[in-house]
Amino acid sequence: MKDKTEIVLRGVGMRFGAAEVLKDINLDLEQGRIYGLVGRNGSGKTVLLKIICGLLEATSGTVAFRGIPKETEKFPADNCGVLIENPGFLPDYDAYRNLKFLADIRHKIGKKEIREAIRTVGLDPDSRKHVGKYSLGMRERLGIAQAIMENPSILLLDEPTNGLDNEGVEEMRAVYQKLRAEGKLIVLASHSKEDIALLCDEVYYMDHGRIIDRQVQETEQEKMTMEKSRNGKAGG
Repeated sequence: MKDKTEIVLRGVGMRFGAAEVLKDINLDLEQGRIYGLVGRNGSGKTVLLKIICGLLEATSGTVAFRGIPKETEKFPADNCGVLIENPGFLPDYDAYRNLKFLADIRHKIGKKEIREAIRTVGLDPDSRKHVGKYSLGMRERLGIAQAIMENPSILLLDEPTNGLDNEGVEEMRAVYQKLRAEGKLIVLASHSKEDIALLCDEVYYMDHGRIIDRQVQETEQEKMTMEKSRNGKAGG
């Protein structure tokens, strides 16, 4: 059987001066699964996401992607799509121009992929509306488009439904479920109990920089499948 493990963390810790914000984090994260990080503000969720994607360097422990240590030049950091904190876009440019500027840094994708990412999140790639006039929910959608536009194998999302209305939340949940079905690994930090319950295959509860509990749960699709199975047996 093919090993689906994408990321392995062993003994990961993080200090800022005398403050220890992460302690002995051990995780095995696989393709085609959505993992939830749950905890109060300051529990270490965002710092952990930043370490996984390379925005921060852990002060102890190791991070490896498909067996490649993060410390090596071969570590494929560009396989991560990231939405952490408030996306920093240029307010005087439209959605397409903003993503085009970012895409031109690595030259991995072109106009077609940028436009498709914008459409995927429910925005109009032909709109000339400046991002500075976007609502919080529209900016969040554009941040998600930026995270997925280069087709990364890993998505790291911090409060990804922040600012979205009910319709937007449902649309983005459908996007994440589709990406999981395509084999993406998604790690999301969220205060939304509903997001965690409906989307996540595994949930890690954090407090004071430690993982204090782990819960494996049925996804909504698995619940529906089980329900159909039970109904079928009952009808038989």
